[in-house]
Amino acid sequence: MNRLTLLYIVIGIISYCLGSISFSIIFSKKMAGFDVREKGSGNAGSTNVLRTVGKKAAILTLICDILKGVVAIVLALVFNRIVEDSNGELMVQIAGIAVVLGHTFPIFFGFKGGKGVATSLGIIMLINYEIGLICLIFALLVMILTKTVSIGSIMAAILFPVLTLVIHDKYIIGDNYIIFGIILALIVIYNHRSNIKRIMNGEENKISLKKNS
Repeated sequence: MNRLTLLYIVIGIISYCLGSISFSIIFSKKMAGFDVREKGSGNAGSTNVLRTVGKKAAILTLICDILKGVVAIVLALVFNRIVEDSNGELMVQIAGIAVVLGHTFPIFFGFKGGKGVATSLGIIMLINYEIGLICLIFALLVMILTKTVSIGSIMAAILFPVLTLVIHDKYIIGDNYIIFGIILALIVIYNHRSNIKRIMNGEENKISLKKNS
């Protein structure tokens, strides 16, 4: 195993472990005395925290989950600067996929985590802020029109790889992110499989700012 292969593995492991820090579970236990996965939809994400714990915990969860994606990409860029001959674009993509997988299957919390939307947003905003802003605005518009968070998240995930085909500048490093975009979209869509089933059955939860008991 050469040193570059080892470097890619190391950044992948670090990013996965970073993603495995499930702030929704930490904040729900600290602020409400229960594991958020035991309430509401059972998902360890900011939407379920909002419904079961409250706005403050949900906002903190959202910010921290976004920052996980940002930190993973920053670490990849730092590693790329330190190590000569490394492929920075590949390193960023490995870090991005690994941190989302960690968020989805957290090793510290029984491999049952969130859906990776906020963490993916942090990644995309740092990789290409123009694409990130388009995806964010598009997701918010869809959520407002449908009153359904999951639909906005899924549609934005699908939009991301499409945008990588038509936008070729303003990337933080490199410009070939189509495969990365497809993988990230597939992870997010897979994580929403239960939501998709409920949407098709007309049973999906609508946006609500009220905390449910």
